[in-house]
Amino acid sequence: MRALVAVHGRFHGFELATELHARGGLARLLTTYPAPVARRLLPAGLPLATAPWLELARRGRDRLGLGWPSDVAIGAAFARFVARHLDGDILIGWSGATLEAIPAARARGMVVVIERGSSHIRHQAEVMARAGQPHAVDPAMIAREEAEYAAADAISVPTRFAAATFVAHGIAAAKLRVNPYGADLARFHPAAAPPVRPRPRALFVGRVGVRKGVPWLLEAVAGLDLDLHLVGPLEPGFRPALPPNAILRGPLPGEALAAEYRAADMFVLPSLEEGLPLVLLQALASGLPCVATPETGAEDIGAAVTLVPAVDTAALATALAGLAADRRLRAELGRAGRAAVEAGFSWSDYGERAVARLVAG
Repeated sequence: MRALVAVHGRFHGFELATELHARGGLARLLTTYPAPVARRLLPAGLPLATAPWLELARRGRDRLGLGWPSDVAIGAAFARFVARHLDGDILIGWSGATLEAIPAARARGMVVVIERGSSHIRHQAEVMARAGQPHAVDPAMIAREEAEYAAADAISVPTRFAAATFVAHGIAAAKLRVNPYGADLARFHPAAAPPVRPRPRALFVGRVGVRKGVPWLLEAVAGLDLDLHLVGPLEPGFRPALPPNAILRGPLPGEALAAEYRAADMFVLPSLEEGLPLVLLQALASGLPCVATPETGAEDIGAAVTLVPAVDTAALATALAGLAADRRLRAELGRAGRAAVEAGFSWSDYGERAVARLVAG
């Protein structure tokens, strides 16, 4: 059995394709990344077809602040591209960008797996509406993804928390495949020695905005004896009121990001809605004690992560203050986190699970 991996962008699709290719389970990777860029991120000889005009359209839209083309339009265009490049026995297509390819895949006798890197899209919309963001999810995308869920043979999600949101919205548990992601254990590793500075540094990595819980994080750290560094792009329209001990760093490229983890004393991700954030696994691999919400899927990783309820400023402040005051606890949790990732959350582990749960048989 060989799988066609179709991802509009990159997400964790390149890692999935790489792991399947290494095990003889990949038919081809389809992506919107330009081929020269994709080739630099993939092993030599991996079969590839690209639709770079769609990536250029999306990035141009985002840079110019335009409303067109919409994510729905880009997803539909990519799905039509996928329908023209079908290969193999299984189509693993990203949610929101596979619908138009499903009939053609069915006609070829292919099994269809929808890869959803987050909770059920209707759950996501409900969470964001409760957080004061009623228009965060396009209703047309909700309808599109729900049609994909219904038409698929299986839906792959990264955590039990995400799977539970699908069951809560009427998807049979037997249709779900839970496969947690991985981290690059060579790139993301602990610092040779703990950082030395006047007070601890907490690190946040991700899109700086409501969905990631940043308003509650900023409120929680105000007055704490630590510094907060926020790495990542600003969510469109989000204008944070920073306390004196918080600083916006903006996005950082791969190697600079890996160094940033090693320069921190702890990691925090108080998301309201997620799948399994790669940044959480990267922080754990880097030996950082982590504070996160159950919505991040951290419960699947084990006791290495300090869990706090979403939108609970007091609990978040208490957890961060406890880590800031106890260097020994930080070191202990950091070692436990690295060990947890080594024990089952490398990309190789992810690939083995993908073959067993998506491709085998």
